[in-house]
Amino acid sequence: MSDGLEPVGVGPLPQPWPDDPRLDPGLLAEGDRRNVVDRYRYWRVEAVVDDLDTRRHPFHVAIENWRHDLNIGAVVRNANAFLAAAVHIVGRRQWNRRGAMVTDRYCHVVHHATLEDLAAWATGEGLPLLGVDNLPGSVPLPAADLPRACVLLFGQEGPGLSEQARAAVTATLSIPQYGSTRSINAGVASGIAMYEWCGRHA
Repeated sequence: MSDGLEPVGVGPLPQPWPDDPRLDPGLLAEGDRRNVVDRYRYWRVEAVVDDLDTRRHPFHVAIENWRHDLNIGAVVRNANAFLAAAVHIVGRRQWNRRGAMVTDRYCHVVHHATLEDLAAWATGEGLPLLGVDNLPGSVPLPAADLPRACVLLFGQEGPGLSEQARAAVTATLSIPQYGSTRSINAGVASGIAMYEWCGRHA
């Protein structure tokens, strides 16, 4: 994490440049100020995606998008950090990309118009659809059966998982909390759930 005092990234790479098709001539000439790990400095976006595709994890992340929710960008950014296979956005096609901090360029983002469409896709892929929400009867995440291949579904800020989502999931997992608030937002919850998955399977 940058403290804001030093410029992020690296400057232009002195010539002669390596003969590597993964490298972007524009970044080599002007410097690479993107928020990427060092191994991807100067790489073309497509080359980074191709490399990530060779080692993505087999879990997917889905989030409902029935109204304007700023958490979606954070979910996408977390999915990039924990190398989810894909992010599935259910409902409105438009979403606020600002919170993703450009990480959506390195993720596979899929749109489903309805919960039924997502559930049908998951069934076709043989993936259990697991809701993450602090609902009565939910299984605490640390004690839950968390399959290696699955879809983690999150609801929106405020209402959480919709009634349709609750009917579509095969199980609901909750994140234990110890303070006075009833819930945490989807961006934070997604990061915790993905970290838990990586702790077991990555």
